[in-house]
Amino acid sequence: MRPIPTAPVAAGSLIAGYAVAAGSGSRPLGGAVLLLGGAWCARAWLARDGARAAAGLSAVGLGAFVSSHLLSLAIGPWPSVLIVAAAMGAAAWTRSDARLPARRRELA
Repeated sequence: MRPIPTAPVAAGSLIAGYAVAAGSGSRPLGGAVLLLGGAWCARAWLARDGARAAAGLSAVGLGAFVSSHLLSLAIGPWPSVLIVAAAMGAAAWTRSDARLPARRRELA
């Protein structure tokens, strides 16, 4: 089975989590969306890249979540969420997903 890239899920979880929280008025519900996406990504990183990479990328995700709150004070919530989501997606791509084609060739 072809591995699913984690970058869109990691970035999308931040965006969807905020959208759910803002739209529903329920921060815990938005947090649950974020947690589900983050857990799926962490599991994929652990299986593909090992514990160290999974922990590092999970820490980047947590840092993105915290940074979005701080950044929103200066530029507003949606711009801050989009910026940190882009950074999270880039981190997931460079640290994990970009190596997927090479791994597929190794397994063939």
